[in-house]
Order: sequence, then C-alpha cells, then structure tokens
Amino acid sequence: MRLHGWMLAAAGAAVVAAGAGEAPRDLKISENRRFLQRADGAPFFWLADTAWELFHRLDRAEAERYLDVRTSQGFTAIQAVALAEFDGLRAPNAYGHTPLVGDDPARPDVKDGPANDYWDHVDFIVKAANGRGLVVGFLPTWGDKWNKKWGQGPEIFTPENARVYGAWLGRRYRDAALVWILGGDRPIENDRHRAIVTAMAEGLAEGDGGRHLRTFHPMGGHGSAEWFHDAQWLDFHMRQNGHGATFNPTYEKTLADYRLASPKPVIDGEPVYEGHPIAFKAADHGISIAADVRRPIYWDLFSGACGHTYGHHSVWQMWTAKREPVNNPILPWTEAILEPGARQMQHARRLIESRPFFTRVPDDSVIVPSAVPNLVPGAGLKRFVATRASDGACAMVYAPCGRPFGVRMDKISGGTVRAWWFNPRTGVAEKAGEFPNKGERTFTPPDPGEQLDWVLVLDDATRSFPPPGQPAGRDG
Repeated sequence: MRLHGWMLAAAGAAVVAAGAGEAPRDLKISENRRFLQRADGAPFFWLADTAWELFHRLDRAEAERYLDVRTSQGFTAIQAVALAEFDGLRAPNAYGHTPLVGDDPARPDVKDGPANDYWDHVDFIVKAANGRGLVVGFLPTWGDKWNKKWGQGPEIFTPENARVYGAWLGRRYRDAALVWILGGDRPIENDRHRAIVTAMAEGLAEGDGGRHLRTFHPMGGHGSAEWFHDAQWLDFHMRQNGHGATFNPTYEKTLADYRLASPKPVIDGEPVYEGHPIAFKAADHGISIAADVRRPIYWDLFSGACGHTYGHHSVWQMWTAKREPVNNPILPWTEAILEPGARQMQHARRLIESRPFFTRVPDDSVIVPSAVPNLVPGAGLKRFVATRASDGACAMVYAPCGRPFGVRMDKISGGTVRAWWFNPRTGVAEKAGEFPNKGERTFTPPDPGEQLDWVLVLDDATRSFPPPGQPAGRDG
C-alpha cells in the first residue's frame, strides 16, 4: 500500500523544520565568482525544488505540509512564481484571490486587513519557507505575461510597468530571504522583451536596495548567458538543461557557461523532472525515474555548477485528481513529494559540503579515457565526469555505471591517496583503500552492473577529511 508522502515524513519533518533556523539573508557571490555564499562568507549550496504553482494553487496548510517535507529532505531553496503560468492572472488562488487589478502589473490587488488578498498569502508562504531555513527563488512572473506568442494569458508588461511592479515587489519583500529569478521558461526574442526583463530587474533593485541576488530562468536547452551574460544586474547564470535524460548535448553546456570570460556562478534551474515523460515523448523514452534525476545533479556539479535544482512533474504543477493534468502526471503531489529522487538530492549536497567548497573546479582530465572512449568517459546515460579541489586536496569521479575506469593519481596532492566509494542512492561512504600517489590506477565500483551509479572520492591522506557526505568531526 502506498502511503501519502506527508504521512511518512511528518515526524522527521517536524524535527528538522524546528531545528533548521531562519534562512540566510543577503546571499552574495564568492570572491572567485564561482559560488554563492552567506553574508558571513560561509558557503551556500543551492539545492532547490521547482514548486512553480506553490503560491497559486496550495492553501496554507498544504503549503506548510509541502515545506516541511522539503525541509526534511535537505533542500535549501524553493522556486515559485507570483504571477503563475496556469491563468495566474484570473484563476484565483485557494482563497479566491487574484494578484492584479485589471491585469495591470502597476496595480497589485492589495486590500486592507490581514490574510485578505493574494499577496498576503504569498507573504505567508515566503515567511513559512524562510522560517524553515529555505530561501525562496522568487519569480515575479512566468514569461507568458511578456511574450504573447507562448501565452497562457494576455501580454501585460511594458518596460514602464515592469519597473513599477519590480519596485513594488522589491519593497514588499526587502527583508525576506530570497533570490529574484526573472524570466520564466521563455526566450528573449526581441529588444522589447529584453527591455521588459531589464526594467523589472532594475525595479527590483530599486525596491529592495539591491539586497537580493538576481538571475534569469530561460526556456529549455538554453541559459541566461545567451542574453544577459554582460548585464550588470545578472548576478549568476541559470540554465534550463531540460527534460532529456542524457548528458549530450545540453548538460555539457553547464561547463560551457562555466568557462565564459568574466565568470559568473551557474546553476541548472530546471533539469529533467522525476516522473516526467522523457524529452516529452513517453511512448519513445518512457517516464523518468530517480536515476534519471540523480545523474544530472552530478553531471552539473562536477561540470562547475554551484548548486542544483530538482523537480517532480506532479509537484511543479501541484497536481491532484481534481485538476486538469499537464503532460500526464503519474501521482498526486501529496505522494510525489516523497519520491526517491527527491530524497536522494541531499546526498549530493552533503558530499560537496564535506570537502573544500570554494576551490572546487571541473576537471575531466582526472579520468583516463579507455581505448574505446564511448566506454569511458562514456556518453549519453553513461557519461563519467570529474571534479577536484584546485590545490589537489581531493578529487571525485561520478561513475553512472559499474564499469572499471582509470584515474590519474597525480591530480591529488600528497604522497598517499585515501579512496572512498560514495553511494549516491543512500549517501553512505565505504573505504576503498589507501594507495601511493603515482601513475594511473584502475578502480572498479562495488556493484559492477550497468544500472547503479557511484562516486569515487580521492583524498590527500594528510588532510584528514571526514568520510564523504559527513561533516568534519565524524568518524568513518
């Protein structure tokens, strides 16, 4: 019998949520322009969930249930949209409220009294998320509202009212723990679109005093760098690597964005969703499972991304049997929130946080290609990727299958290398031995089958790192 996700997670979620503390405010870009950090300089790992319809479709009890579960699963951020995709201007929220007067962004529908309008409900959810330690990735609007071609509603924005709307939002949420995410799954097709997004971004900074970071969520297969790499307002890049399940050709673009001159941090803000028709063609490719969403987090992180976003096809639309489904979701959101892929995302976060954070660089040269390169480093579903600390303190190789592979030991500093196998499905690490640091060495994952993934972690033995995935001070 399948139990509802909220029932399974309720006890643990309450404990974690109570101890999570307030979300970090005033996030900043690291000195080397590669990562996000807290105001005190500590690293911030962006592990987000796409909850696009959170403000629009859930009531307060449902929103708290959702936030409790995501907190218990180790997420650090939630991405949600104010002017939502599904007729978000005119279809009321759970309390019968709509966001604007006359579809005018310069006239938010704000009424006197507590909990009496659409924005009071947004306030409640933002505060509830922040109180559980979650930063809100706040989209002022889904892109339809400025690009009629893709429309789920009228084209309502001009550069002038976009600035007014942005300034109003900035003032209202100035003290919240959030990141502004412009755009919303749509292209920049002309100068007018660019002017609208830029004006809104500038309005947000005018309203909040420049307190919050800003980025842009693009359409599938694209990244914000295509339109805004040199824009002064864009603090970090966001990609939508999309809903295919193989490494090529989209996930390799994370590395391309990382390598751009005048660097900015990069995050994949929408990879393949769990429970989604792969490449939108379920009849050809089936429905994505945990392994399909697990591979991209390592592909992205080991290619230079400073964090990652997960999504579930039922959760982003907050689907229940009472709503019209979009692209055949397979579970109600109340069950989908506890699917295995969501639970496994935190293992990647813990792994990265257990090793030097700000010195991590992508480096596939750690991997020794086989005589048949399609075997190792592989391609498609079976693409190996590697990362290391710039000073050689450690290196990691993501092996999406149980094939033997070689590594260049001299990528690690020190005379002795301590090796670990880290299980991305469980977050458990096991020792793989200590070896002299010379030449090349072949490693074979603990499970030699083609369907189970592993991470090989190689440490300079003199550095006394904890077991992968554990904080310092824990014994392995």
